[in-house]
Amino acid sequence: MTTSTTGTADGARAHGPAEGDERSATRRTPVSRLLSGFGLVGPRHGRHTLPVDQVDALALPIGDDGVIAGVDADGRPAVLGLNRPTPYDVVLIGGLWTAQVLALRAAATGARVAVETGRPQSWLRMVHAMGGGQNGLAVYDVGRVPPQGASAGTPVLVVRDCGMRPPRGRVVSGPWQSLLTLLPYLSPVAPGLLRRARLAGVQRVSPDEAAELGRTLSLSRDEVESLPTLADGVTLWCADGDRQYVTTRPTDAETGLLGVPRRMD
Repeated sequence: MTTSTTGTADGARAHGPAEGDERSATRRTPVSRLLSGFGLVGPRHGRHTLPVDQVDALALPIGDDGVIAGVDADGRPAVLGLNRPTPYDVVLIGGLWTAQVLALRAAATGARVAVETGRPQSWLRMVHAMGGGQNGLAVYDVGRVPPQGASAGTPVLVVRDCGMRPPRGRVVSGPWQSLLTLLPYLSPVAPGLLRRARLAGVQRVSPDEAAELGRTLSLSRDEVESLPTLADGVTLWCADGDRQYVTTRPTDAETGLLGVPRRMD
């Protein structure tokens, strides 16, 4: 009888805790429960479930990283991917205001901006606002831009604001270094620059200039006719057969620094 009783007790302990052990487990502190592998008891929430027929509704807005140039005709952000591992040339036939907004926004993404210009006084407010050239933007005289040492960690945007006939620049586009050439109007050198550019932006121009640009950029008749009527801050961006009208809307800080959108300077 003694052996039978002992066997019964051992069997009970093998299949589960004794009554006293159960009471001990319920008295364990949260720390002791964590150390013993139970974990802390947190809030209880219902499971998040989604019917199978609604799975296709899940989507993430994925697009190129870059500078937000403005919004398209549907109000969606229009992004210029300026930071690239390959050379990237951009030509903007338009106003200084748009070029300066793009420079500010490029610097805000972490790129260094080097401005080559014959009118440095027009860029001084931006330089002072950004810390005297120590925080991402520096201004150089024409032909005086030093090598920038661009890399994936420190991409560079070179802005050439050198008038109607910009001279051949010492600094060109390269890996992680994009080049933006600003032309106030269509000039004799514009067709050659546009043919070599990966991206071209056109703001309001005269009907004669629009007709010439239509031939150079293979624009449709409607696009040619729209160019003389574009509002301030609107740019027709053209790349590889794609065309997109973009409206650049300044932030309050940009308006305070650069003023309202304008085509003429």
